[in-house]
Amino acid sequence: METKVVILDLDNLDRTAIEDAGKVIRNGGLVAFPTETVYGLGANALDDIAVKKIFLAKGRPQDNPLIVHIADFNIEYLTTEIPEIAKRLMEKFWPGPLTLILKKSQIIPDTTSAGLNTIGIRMPSNIVARELIKAAGVPIAAPSANVSGRPSPTEVSRCIEDLEGKIEYILGGEKCDVGLESTIVDCTVEPPCVLRPGGITLEMLREVNSEIYIDPAIMKKPVGDFKPKAPGMKYRHYAPKAPLKIVQGDLQKTIAKINEIVQNYIDENKTVGIMATDETVNFYKNGIVRSLGSRNDISNIGKNLFEVLRGFDDLGVDIIISEAFEEIDFGVAVMNRLKKSAGYDIINV
Repeated sequence: METKVVILDLDNLDRTAIEDAGKVIRNGGLVAFPTETVYGLGANALDDIAVKKIFLAKGRPQDNPLIVHIADFNIEYLTTEIPEIAKRLMEKFWPGPLTLILKKSQIIPDTTSAGLNTIGIRMPSNIVARELIKAAGVPIAAPSANVSGRPSPTEVSRCIEDLEGKIEYILGGEKCDVGLESTIVDCTVEPPCVLRPGGITLEMLREVNSEIYIDPAIMKKPVGDFKPKAPGMKYRHYAPKAPLKIVQGDLQKTIAKINEIVQNYIDENKTVGIMATDETVNFYKNGIVRSLGSRNDISNIGKNLFEVLRGFDDLGVDIIISEAFEEIDFGVAVMNRLKKSAGYDIINV
């Protein structure tokens, strides 16, 4: 399959390209496109056959539901009930990186919802994403635009790397602003529950409802019955090709431990990647060191996380060692992705 790639100038949007991509969606094809979180791989959310193509292109498990992306607040036809808390969250955070879980209507195919009676819905703030949805004339089901299990793409080059020849169209824009997938809140339960942390933090959500809580299994390794409520969170996600280890604890002890680990691998003729920060990057004398950004700007660390992991894939390192981050505010989302990337291989110091 030939994949058409168009890189858009956000100051002067190519309407023809957006209309062409919208037509691909409308006709049952697949389009990769930017959002403020990560790049998405979209199909007509109401077309069972089109949605199945997403699972094939990504190699995605069939029991992992998709999020439906919309361009306006008219969602009554997609759901049987919109609880008051959902309306308040929509008013405050849409458009933006927030997905709401609601009871689905019959118009949503079981393939899109992975057989569940609920569906995740969000309105992206990215202008290209919303204009594409409008051009398609249908809601767009879209997971991240990468091979399943790999770090999500925050730059168009990674969509091309993973999906060229597998889908009809790739729309490119700027690097994604948030860099981590949307926050997911289940509004079908009381109190509402965060099933995946993201750019809309628990602290922000509690400004709307103080009882909203995070699924306690999100930050832990799934063991026995202690598993995340969201089906997709049980799978291996965001993982680089090389094994990843996290060193967690006092920062000075973390630096010393990472240097010790790195030296041991170097003695075994292994190539080591180190994920550091602006404040610590100069304390590592061996290995390939990359800064995620400043510890004083956790949002920037989240924005850079997946691309740094992808960069280590490019370099073919044998092992990656990462510093940990404080699990407050957006740091919860960063550590959620980092832990899953590492398969919960954590060294405490």
